[in-house]
Amino acid sequence: MKGKIVLEEHMALQETLEDSRSFAGGSGKWDEFARQILDLGDERLAGMDENGIEFSILSLNSPAVQAILDTKTAIEVSRRANEKMAEAVAKHPGRFAAFAALPMQDPDAASKELTRCVKDYGFKGALVNGFTQKDVPDSAIYFDIPEYRSFWSTVSDLDVPFYMHPRMQIKSRAQAYDGHPWLMSAPWGFAVETSIHALRLCGSGLFDDFPKLRIILGHMGEHIPYDLWRIDARMRFSPRGYTGKRYLGDYFREHFYVTTSGNFCDQTFRCALDVLGADRLMFSADYPFEKMKDAADWYDKTPISEAERLQIGRTNAIKLFKLNLK
Repeated sequence: MKGKIVLEEHMALQETLEDSRSFAGGSGKWDEFARQILDLGDERLAGMDENGIEFSILSLNSPAVQAILDTKTAIEVSRRANEKMAEAVAKHPGRFAAFAALPMQDPDAASKELTRCVKDYGFKGALVNGFTQKDVPDSAIYFDIPEYRSFWSTVSDLDVPFYMHPRMQIKSRAQAYDGHPWLMSAPWGFAVETSIHALRLCGSGLFDDFPKLRIILGHMGEHIPYDLWRIDARMRFSPRGYTGKRYLGDYFREHFYVTTSGNFCDQTFRCALDVLGADRLMFSADYPFEKMKDAADWYDKTPISEAERLQIGRTNAIKLFKLNLK
């Protein structure tokens, strides 16, 4: 399929580059990976052309800003990353857009930076790398708490989506992974941490307060579509402090979108499609952590109707992000 749109496509600053070293696919691949994630021009565009990808929404790598303990530094790095992406968008407006990197250490500063990026540069929303650390290494701030309601109000008022991207749990809070560090990152821990954060948002009353909010999860929904029926079934018996006014699954189906980033599996895709419907799915690659070719080859062949392929691969994104594409 030609004209595909991708949404979880990463870049890095020199100062955030090392955050991605352990996820780059082995020591012999680092030089290639580093070149790809720093490039916002010819190599990235050539890969898009070769794989039928017309348009890409850029975002900063993980955890980057979310792991910066000093709030002032987090604000500065967010701003530099956003300026870098804005330059790429200005140079290639028909090929790139961007998600804002945000200093979630300070909800007001995050609101201010998102507003600047949306109004001054036309950014399409924000991508935040999970929980945020602040002041001390052993910290993990999740965004369902009352201190972040003003931030969510800004997101709602700007009418842009918020992409919740994974990060690895910090070691001081990861005793369950002792002796098995491989579990902490992409094979398992990424989805666990991101799904917990997403479910916390659903269970906090956030979507009752802000019914226009739209959240995006990658990797076919970070396990949630597979378990959504059971979550709701068991919640009927043991709600234990749940503050939502409706079943959690109702919030998820209404407020969340799911992308195919880094999860190119027919069976998983079919589950997400059956649970959420074609209106809530969008194609993505997760470049350069995944190859564009692998994502495109899988998507172009996965057994769905051509109408669904066009909708999930292109038109859902055009509608959600108000893209000026035909």
